[in-house]
Amino acid sequence: MFSNVRDRLYKFRRLQAEPDQQHKLQTEFLDEATPNLTYLTLVIGSCIIATLGLLSNSVAVIIGAMIIAPLMLPIRALAFSALTANIQLLRQSLIALSVGTLLAVGIAYSLGLVSGLSSFGSEILSRTKPTLLDLGIAIAAGGISGYAKLQPKISASLAGTAIAVALMPPICVVGLGVSHANWSLSLGATLLYLTNLLGIILACMIAFLITGCSPLERVRKPLMITLVLTGLLVVPLSVSFVRLIRQSRLEASLESVLLNRTVTFQRLELVNIDTNWLTNPPEVRLNVQATDPITPKQVRLLEAFLKRETGQQFRLIFQVGKITEVRADSNTNPQP
Repeated sequence: MFSNVRDRLYKFRRLQAEPDQQHKLQTEFLDEATPNLTYLTLVIGSCIIATLGLLSNSVAVIIGAMIIAPLMLPIRALAFSALTANIQLLRQSLIALSVGTLLAVGIAYSLGLVSGLSSFGSEILSRTKPTLLDLGIAIAAGGISGYAKLQPKISASLAGTAIAVALMPPICVVGLGVSHANWSLSLGATLLYLTNLLGIILACMIAFLITGCSPLERVRKPLMITLVLTGLLVVPLSVSFVRLIRQSRLEASLESVLLNRTVTFQRLELVNIDTNWLTNPPEVRLNVQATDPITPKQVRLLEAFLKRETGQQFRLIFQVGKITEVRADSNTNPQP
Protein backbone atom coordinates (compact mmCIF):
# COMPACT_ATOMS: atom_id res chain seq x y z
CA MET A 1 0.00 0.00 0.00
CA PHE A 2 2.74 2.45 1.00
CA SER A 3 4.80 1.59 -2.07
CA ASN A 4 1.77 2.30 -4.25
CA VAL A 5 1.34 5.74 -2.66
CA ARG A 6 5.05 6.40 -3.07
CA ASP A 7 4.89 5.47 -6.77
CA ARG A 8 1.95 7.82 -7.31
CA LEU A 9 3.80 10.69 -5.62
CA TYR A 10 6.87 9.99 -7.73
CA LYS A 11 4.81 10.08 -10.92
CA PHE A 12 3.21 13.34 -9.82
CA ARG A 13 6.62 14.90 -9.20
CA ARG A 14 7.65 13.90 -12.73
CA LEU A 15 4.36 14.94 -14.32
CA GLN A 16 4.80 17.36 -17.19
CA ALA A 17 2.82 18.32 -20.26
CA GLU A 18 4.06 17.56 -23.75
CA PRO A 19 6.40 20.16 -25.32
CA ASP A 20 3.89 20.89 -28.10
CA GLN A 21 1.17 21.53 -25.55
CA GLN A 22 3.51 23.75 -23.51
CA HIS A 23 4.33 25.84 -26.58
CA LYS A 24 0.66 26.13 -27.52
CA LEU A 25 -0.26 27.28 -24.00
CA GLN A 26 2.51 29.85 -23.91
CA THR A 27 1.38 31.27 -27.27
CA GLU A 28 -2.24 31.47 -26.10
CA PHE A 29 -1.32 33.08 -22.79
CA LEU A 30 0.90 35.65 -24.54
CA ASP A 31 -2.02 36.59 -26.74
CA GLU A 32 -4.41 36.83 -23.76
CA ALA A 33 -1.99 38.95 -21.74
CA THR A 34 -1.35 41.50 -24.48
CA PRO A 35 -2.83 44.93 -23.58
CA ASN A 36 -4.08 45.54 -27.12
CA LEU A 37 -7.07 47.53 -28.33
CA THR A 38 -9.46 44.62 -27.78
CA TYR A 39 -8.35 44.17 -24.18
CA LEU A 40 -8.56 47.90 -23.41
CA THR A 41 -12.02 48.10 -25.01
CA LEU A 42 -13.26 45.26 -22.82
CA VAL A 43 -11.78 46.89 -19.71
CA ILE A 44 -13.39 50.24 -20.49
CA GLY A 45 -16.76 48.71 -21.34
CA SER A 46 -16.78 46.41 -18.32
CA CYS A 47 -15.75 49.25 -15.99
CA ILE A 48 -18.41 51.66 -17.26
CA ILE A 49 -21.15 49.03 -16.95
CA ALA A 50 -20.00 47.97 -13.47
CA THR A 51 -19.66 51.54 -12.19
CA LEU A 52 -23.07 52.61 -13.47
CA GLY A 53 -24.58 49.44 -12.04
CA LEU A 54 -23.01 50.15 -8.66
CA LEU A 55 -24.20 53.76 -8.68
CA SER A 56 -27.74 52.69 -9.60
CA ASN A 57 -27.58 49.79 -7.12
CA SER A 58 -28.61 47.37 -9.89
CA VAL A 59 -27.57 43.74 -9.40
CA ALA A 60 -28.44 42.76 -12.98
CA VAL A 61 -26.22 45.46 -14.50
CA ILE A 62 -23.29 44.53 -12.23
CA ILE A 63 -23.59 40.87 -13.23
CA GLY A 64 -23.46 41.95 -16.87
CA ALA A 65 -20.12 43.65 -16.23
CA MET A 66 -18.81 40.55 -14.44
CA ILE A 67 -19.47 38.32 -17.46
CA ILE A 68 -17.09 40.37 -19.63
CA ALA A 69 -14.26 39.72 -17.12
CA PRO A 70 -11.22 41.00 -19.11
CA LEU A 71 -8.88 40.94 -16.09
CA MET A 72 -9.22 37.18 -15.67
CA LEU A 73 -7.05 36.60 -18.75
CA PRO A 74 -3.81 38.31 -17.65
CA ILE A 75 -4.24 36.88 -14.14
CA ARG A 76 -4.27 33.31 -15.49
CA ALA A 77 -1.31 34.15 -17.70
CA LEU A 78 0.49 35.53 -14.65
CA ALA A 79 -0.03 32.25 -12.79
CA PHE A 80 1.23 30.21 -15.76
CA SER A 81 4.30 32.42 -16.24
CA ALA A 82 5.23 32.07 -12.55
CA LEU A 83 5.06 28.28 -12.82
CA THR A 84 7.04 28.02 -16.04
CA ALA A 85 9.53 30.83 -15.27
CA ASN A 86 8.59 32.62 -18.50
CA ILE A 87 9.93 36.12 -17.86
CA GLN A 88 8.47 37.64 -21.03
CA LEU A 89 4.98 36.35 -20.23
CA LEU A 90 5.34 37.43 -16.60
CA ARG A 91 6.29 40.97 -17.59
CA GLN A 92 3.52 41.22 -20.17
CA SER A 93 0.91 39.87 -17.74
CA LEU A 94 1.89 42.36 -15.05
CA ILE A 95 1.72 45.24 -17.53
CA ALA A 96 -1.72 44.19 -18.80
CA LEU A 97 -3.05 43.69 -15.28
CA SER A 98 -1.64 47.01 -14.04
CA VAL A 99 -2.91 48.97 -17.04
CA GLY A 100 -6.37 47.41 -16.77
CA THR A 101 -6.60 48.02 -13.03
CA LEU A 102 -5.41 51.65 -13.14
CA LEU A 103 -7.61 52.41 -16.14
CA ALA A 104 -10.67 51.00 -14.34
CA VAL A 105 -9.93 52.98 -11.18
CA GLY A 106 -9.56 56.18 -13.23
CA ILE A 107 -12.84 55.65 -15.09
CA ALA A 108 -14.74 54.85 -11.88
CA TYR A 109 -13.21 57.91 -10.22
CA SER A 110 -14.36 60.15 -13.09
CA LEU A 111 -17.87 58.70 -13.11
CA GLY A 112 -18.06 59.12 -9.34
CA LEU A 113 -17.26 62.82 -9.66
CA VAL A 114 -19.71 63.34 -12.52
CA SER A 115 -22.57 61.48 -10.82
CA GLY A 116 -22.67 63.85 -7.85
CA LEU A 117 -24.22 61.22 -5.56
CA SER A 118 -23.77 62.03 -1.89
CA SER A 119 -24.26 58.47 -0.60
CA PHE A 120 -23.79 54.92 -1.85
CA GLY A 121 -26.16 51.97 -2.01
CA SER A 122 -25.90 48.47 -0.62
CA GLU A 123 -24.14 47.04 -3.70
CA ILE A 124 -21.17 49.35 -3.13
CA LEU A 125 -21.08 48.93 0.65
CA SER A 126 -21.22 45.12 0.37
CA ARG A 127 -17.87 45.14 -1.46
CA THR A 128 -15.99 46.87 1.34
CA LYS A 129 -16.06 44.10 3.95
CA PRO A 130 -14.34 40.98 2.54
CA THR A 131 -14.04 37.89 4.73
CA LEU A 132 -12.57 34.40 4.54
CA LEU A 133 -15.65 33.42 2.58
CA ASP A 134 -14.54 35.68 -0.27
CA LEU A 135 -11.10 34.06 -0.29
CA GLY A 136 -12.70 30.62 -0.49
CA ILE A 137 -14.86 31.73 -3.41
CA ALA A 138 -11.83 33.19 -5.23
CA ILE A 139 -9.80 30.00 -4.80
CA ALA A 140 -12.64 27.77 -5.99
CA ALA A 141 -13.47 29.97 -8.99
CA GLY A 142 -9.80 30.42 -9.88
CA GLY A 143 -9.20 26.68 -9.83
CA ILE A 144 -12.11 26.08 -12.20
CA SER A 145 -10.95 28.89 -14.47
CA GLY A 146 -7.42 27.49 -14.66
CA TYR A 147 -8.64 23.96 -15.32
CA ALA A 148 -11.11 25.18 -17.96
CA LYS A 149 -8.20 26.78 -19.84
CA LEU A 150 -6.64 23.34 -20.24
CA GLN A 151 -9.95 21.58 -20.92
CA PRO A 152 -11.77 23.34 -23.77
CA LYS A 153 -14.83 21.14 -23.24
CA ILE A 154 -15.69 22.99 -20.04
CA SER A 155 -14.80 26.48 -21.25
CA ALA A 156 -18.48 27.42 -20.97
CA SER A 157 -18.03 27.53 -17.21
CA LEU A 158 -15.84 30.64 -17.47
CA ALA A 159 -18.82 32.99 -17.38
CA GLY A 160 -19.97 31.45 -14.12
CA THR A 161 -16.55 31.68 -12.51
CA ALA A 162 -16.20 35.28 -13.66
CA ILE A 163 -19.49 36.16 -11.96
CA ALA A 164 -18.50 34.29 -8.80
CA VAL A 165 -15.13 35.94 -8.34
CA ALA A 166 -16.14 39.46 -9.47
CA LEU A 167 -12.88 41.30 -10.23
CA MET A 168 -14.16 44.50 -11.84
CA PRO A 169 -16.75 45.72 -9.26
CA PRO A 170 -14.29 46.05 -6.34
CA ILE A 171 -11.89 48.02 -8.55
CA CYS A 172 -14.74 50.36 -9.45
CA VAL A 173 -15.62 50.76 -5.77
CA VAL A 174 -12.00 51.80 -5.14
CA GLY A 175 -12.36 54.59 -7.71
CA LEU A 176 -15.76 55.65 -6.37
CA GLY A 177 -14.39 55.79 -2.84
CA VAL A 178 -11.47 57.98 -3.93
CA SER A 179 -13.85 60.31 -5.81
CA HIS A 180 -15.71 60.94 -2.52
CA ALA A 181 -12.54 60.93 -0.36
CA ASN A 182 -14.02 57.91 1.44
CA TRP A 183 -10.77 56.13 2.23
CA SER A 184 -12.29 53.35 4.36
CA LEU A 185 -14.51 52.44 1.41
CA SER A 186 -11.53 52.33 -0.97
CA LEU A 187 -9.36 50.34 1.45
CA GLY A 188 -12.08 47.74 1.99
CA ALA A 189 -12.61 47.35 -1.77
CA THR A 190 -8.84 47.13 -2.32
CA LEU A 191 -8.65 44.29 0.20
CA LEU A 192 -11.44 42.47 -1.67
CA TYR A 193 -9.64 42.96 -5.00
CA LEU A 194 -6.35 41.63 -3.60
CA THR A 195 -8.22 38.69 -2.06
CA ASN A 196 -9.76 37.79 -5.43
CA LEU A 197 -6.47 38.38 -7.25
CA LEU A 198 -4.28 36.20 -5.02
CA GLY A 199 -6.99 33.57 -4.65
CA ILE A 200 -7.26 33.19 -8.42
CA ILE A 201 -3.48 33.13 -8.93
CA LEU A 202 -2.97 30.51 -6.22
CA ALA A 203 -5.78 28.28 -7.50
CA CYS A 204 -4.66 28.59 -11.14
CA MET A 205 -1.11 27.67 -10.18
CA ILE A 206 -2.32 24.56 -8.39
CA ALA A 207 -4.56 23.61 -11.33
CA PHE A 208 -1.71 24.07 -13.82
CA LEU A 209 0.62 22.10 -11.55
CA ILE A 210 -1.78 19.16 -11.20
CA THR A 211 -2.30 18.99 -14.95
CA GLY A 212 1.44 18.79 -15.57
CA CYS A 213 2.27 22.26 -16.90
CA SER A 214 5.41 22.29 -14.76
CA PRO A 215 7.24 19.78 -12.55
CA LEU A 216 6.86 20.13 -8.79
CA GLU A 217 10.54 20.87 -8.17
CA ARG A 218 10.46 24.03 -10.28
CA VAL A 219 7.32 25.56 -8.81
CA ARG A 220 8.12 25.41 -5.11
CA LYS A 221 9.47 28.94 -4.85
CA PRO A 222 6.71 30.81 -6.78
CA LEU A 223 4.08 28.66 -5.09
CA MET A 224 5.48 29.43 -1.63
CA ILE A 225 5.63 33.16 -2.41
CA THR A 226 1.98 33.12 -3.49
CA LEU A 227 1.01 31.15 -0.38
CA VAL A 228 2.81 33.64 1.89
CA LEU A 229 1.17 36.65 0.20
CA THR A 230 -2.24 34.99 0.44
CA GLY A 231 -1.53 34.10 4.07
CA LEU A 232 -0.94 37.78 4.87
CA LEU A 233 -4.53 38.47 3.85
CA VAL A 234 -5.88 35.80 6.16
CA VAL A 235 -5.41 38.03 9.24
CA PRO A 236 -7.67 40.95 8.14
CA LEU A 237 -10.08 38.54 6.47
CA SER A 238 -10.36 36.52 9.68
CA VAL A 239 -11.05 39.68 11.69
CA SER A 240 -13.79 40.61 9.21
CA PHE A 241 -15.23 37.10 9.37
CA VAL A 242 -15.41 37.17 13.17
CA ARG A 243 -17.02 40.62 12.98
CA LEU A 244 -19.54 39.29 10.45
CA ILE A 245 -20.53 36.45 12.79
CA ARG A 246 -20.88 38.87 15.70
CA GLN A 247 -22.97 41.27 13.64
CA SER A 248 -25.22 38.44 12.47
CA ARG A 249 -25.82 37.34 16.05
CA LEU A 250 -26.46 40.92 17.17
CA GLU A 251 -28.98 41.43 14.37
CA ALA A 252 -30.82 38.25 15.37
CA SER A 253 -30.79 39.33 19.03
CA LEU A 254 -31.92 42.85 18.08
CA GLU A 255 -34.91 41.58 16.10
CA SER A 256 -35.87 39.10 18.82
CA VAL A 257 -35.74 41.76 21.56
CA LEU A 258 -37.77 44.24 19.54
CA LEU A 259 -40.47 41.79 18.53
CA ASN A 260 -40.83 39.78 21.74
CA ARG A 261 -39.89 42.08 24.59
CA THR A 262 -41.14 45.56 23.76
CA VAL A 263 -44.64 46.99 24.06
CA THR A 264 -44.11 49.26 21.05
CA PHE A 265 -43.80 46.39 18.59
CA GLN A 266 -46.97 44.74 19.84
CA ARG A 267 -48.77 47.51 17.94
CA LEU A 268 -46.55 47.43 14.85
CA GLU A 269 -46.02 45.15 11.88
CA LEU A 270 -42.33 44.80 11.01
CA VAL A 271 -41.83 44.67 7.24
CA ASN A 272 -38.05 44.84 6.98
CA ILE A 273 -34.99 45.53 9.12
CA ASP A 274 -31.64 46.69 7.77
CA THR A 275 -28.49 47.49 9.79
CA ASN A 276 -25.69 49.75 8.57
CA TRP A 277 -22.57 48.68 10.48
CA LEU A 278 -20.35 51.30 8.85
CA THR A 279 -21.77 54.09 11.04
CA ASN A 280 -20.99 54.66 14.72
CA PRO A 281 -23.25 53.73 16.39
CA PRO A 282 -24.77 51.30 13.85
CA GLU A 283 -27.94 52.58 12.22
CA VAL A 284 -30.95 50.26 12.22
CA ARG A 285 -33.62 51.13 9.67
CA LEU A 286 -36.96 49.60 10.59
CA ASN A 287 -39.62 49.54 7.91
CA VAL A 288 -42.88 49.13 9.83
CA GLN A 289 -46.60 49.54 9.36
CA ALA A 290 -48.66 51.12 12.14
CA THR A 291 -52.07 52.60 12.88
CA ASP A 292 -50.67 55.15 15.35
CA PRO A 293 -47.62 57.43 14.96
CA ILE A 294 -44.29 56.63 16.64
CA THR A 295 -42.92 59.41 18.83
CA PRO A 296 -39.26 60.41 19.34
CA LYS A 297 -39.67 59.54 23.03
CA GLN A 298 -40.57 55.95 22.13
CA VAL A 299 -37.49 55.73 19.90
CA ARG A 300 -35.21 57.01 22.70
CA LEU A 301 -36.67 54.49 25.16
CA LEU A 302 -36.20 51.68 22.66
CA GLU A 303 -32.55 52.66 22.04
CA ALA A 304 -31.84 52.68 25.78
CA PHE A 305 -33.60 49.33 26.21
CA LEU A 306 -31.61 47.74 23.36
CA LYS A 307 -28.33 48.97 24.82
CA ARG A 308 -29.15 47.33 28.17
CA GLU A 309 -30.27 44.07 26.56
CA THR A 310 -27.61 43.61 23.85
CA GLY A 311 -24.68 45.63 25.23
CA GLN A 312 -24.48 47.54 21.94
CA GLN A 313 -25.60 51.10 21.19
CA PHE A 314 -27.89 51.37 18.16
CA ARG A 315 -29.47 54.31 16.41
CA LEU A 316 -33.03 53.45 15.41
CA ILE A 317 -34.62 55.00 12.32
CA PHE A 318 -38.28 54.14 11.76
CA GLN A 319 -39.82 54.28 8.31
CA VAL A 320 -43.54 54.10 9.04
CA GLY A 321 -46.29 53.19 6.62
CA LYS A 322 -49.82 53.82 7.88
CA ILE A 323 -52.26 50.90 8.05
CA THR A 324 -55.78 51.82 6.95
CA GLU A 325 -58.60 49.35 7.48
CA VAL A 326 -61.42 49.43 4.92
CA ARG A 327 -64.57 47.34 5.40
CA ALA A 328 -67.89 47.01 3.62
CA ASP A 329 -69.65 49.06 6.28
CA SER A 330 -66.98 51.79 6.40
CA ASN A 331 -68.15 55.37 5.92
CA THR A 332 -66.28 56.13 2.73
CA ASN A 333 -67.28 57.98 -0.42
CA PRO A 334 -66.03 55.89 -3.33
CA GLN A 335 -65.09 57.70 -6.51
CA PRO A 336 -67.29 56.86 -9.50
